[in-house]
Amino acid sequence: QLQLVESGGGLVQPGGSLRLSCAASGFTFSSYSMSWYRQSPGKERELVAAISNPGGSIEADSMKGRFTISRDNAKNTVYLQMNSLEPEDTAVYYCNTFPSRLRVNGMDYWGKGTLVTVSS
Repeated sequence: QLQLVESGGGLVQPGGSLRLSCAASGFTFSSYSMSWYRQSPGKERELVAAISNPGGSIEADSMKGRFTISRDNAKNTVYLQMNSLEPEDTAVYYCNTFPSRLRVNGMDYWGKGTLVTVSS
């Protein structure tokens, strides 16, 4: 059974840091590139960063130098280290495979996500 469980979100002040985790199961994690997406209220879901195996990564332009994606294949987990957070980073963050997302019954599968709120 496919499962993506995101965690690590919370309330943080502008300029602060958070580390998100995503525990994956139900598929061969090491065979897939992984990614983080985010969705803010009223906006479409957008790609934040992606990482291949063994570890080449890409980040969206607005996150370069602030966000770092990494993975631990032994733990079937992908991480997102977020530094210098800005109010505009407030969103629900999701992980998934990349570039094609996991599918269940013909539809994209998403976990519940983890909410990041950047506010003073």
